[in-house]
Amino acid sequence: MYNDMPKVDLKVVLLGSSNVGKTSLLERFIDDRFNENLPNQSTIGAAFASKEVCVNNIKFTLGIWDTAGSERYQSMTKLYYRGAKAAIVCYDVTNLESWERAKYWVRELRSVEETCVVYLCGTKKDILDEGKTATPDLDIVERYAAGIQCKFYLVSNKTGEKTSELFDEISKDYISDPDNLHSVMEAITLTANSKTDSRCCPIG
Repeated sequence: MYNDMPKVDLKVVLLGSSNVGKTSLLERFIDDRFNENLPNQSTIGAAFASKEVCVNNIKFTLGIWDTAGSERYQSMTKLYYRGAKAAIVCYDVTNLESWERAKYWVRELRSVEETCVVYLCGTKKDILDEGKTATPDLDIVERYAAGIQCKFYLVSNKTGEKTSELFDEISKDYISDPDNLHSVMEAITLTANSKTDSRCCPIG
């Protein structure tokens, strides 16, 4: 799933407690699949994956850092979200402790990267569909998200519900910023010029 690190236009970081489904969310987005064994496996440090997206006929690359949720890796995690343009803060919709940790990560992130756009992500919606109760109530989460001016997505990595919509929204929000659009277009121009130069300027 994870690629060698290419040039990245948009750095996205995944934050949240262990076993909330960050890695499953990433795998669903990158490979459109769900691994039943992933919920029982913890990321050590961080893992990286990338994917090219296209918005308004403009192609650019998302580089996504999947960080470890364990508190023992907390200091290391801070290294990975520096410079991130977007962050997906995940929590398990049936786990109150993971919700409290999600709020911690929002505070921590905004104290370091004030301009990073935060997306709150409640995972495991399929469990709610089976009749389990959300903890806390989704109304509380939605009010919290509105209060901190971030978008809230309720997703199921297992079924794929709303996962692609989440990353589509992140991509569209990024390219809608004129500064980001300029950076992407400049990078495209530089790449095109580099390819032209390599063809037109033989050595010797």
